[in-house]
Amino acid sequence: MALAKRNEGSKISSDINVTPMVDVMLVLLIIFMVVTPMLQKGISVDMAKVNNPEQMPDADKEDALLVSITRDGKVYFGTDQVADVDNLTTKVKDRLANKADKRVYVKADMRARFGGVVKVVDSVRAAGVDDLGLLTDQRKTAPSAPPSTPPAGQ
Repeated sequence: MALAKRNEGSKISSDINVTPMVDVMLVLLIIFMVVTPMLQKGISVDMAKVNNPEQMPDADKEDALLVSITRDGKVYFGTDQVADVDNLTTKVKDRLANKADKRVYVKADMRARFGGVVKVVDSVRAAGVDDLGLLTDQRKTAPSAPPSTPPAGQ
């Protein structure tokens, strides 16, 4: 009487199926690509575009004080709208009372009235701000040289 040997171990596949993992990773990648532009801090404005902006990485920090001025002249301190620019001084003073770094960033729309931006800067300076940063964007292409005109008589 011979012993019957069963070979059930040969039926098991030890290959890892990575297709579901790839599907999940692609979905996560798409989600992050869609959500990342929405993580902008503060109010969305079209900032002035310059050739050589100064980098201010501290403006993106969570505890940075940000004042935004929209195209129609509305002023926001963080995400809260400030009804009167004169009230901005007291709000900035209150936030700076417990901070060692007295730095405020101003983000103005490029089509905002210059007088309104100056009032906001004056109000922020009146609050005792040590450093004031004016945020700008990088210009996409360098401005082209003006067309040269031929000399007279040619």
